[in-house]
Amino acid sequence: MSHIVDARGLSCPQPVLMTLEKIKKQARGQIEILVDTDTSRENVGRAARSRGWRIRETSEEGDGYRVAIEKD
Repeated sequence: MSHIVDARGLSCPQPVLMTLEKIKKQARGQIEILVDTDTSRENVGRAARSRGWRIRETSEEGDGYRVAIEKD
């Protein structure tokens, strides 16, 4: 089951902080992060990788992006 972090409408560092908080609570599995800027998309991906998570997919969604991360 994938968990969703909706960070649309927020500017950095909020999307990164929300993602890191979710990662702390969830040791493994899948998380989807919704953001609406290129900067947030890049920063969220970088932060997730720094914690050992893999970017499964990044896709455009509406006016923003869906970043899917996972860790086994």
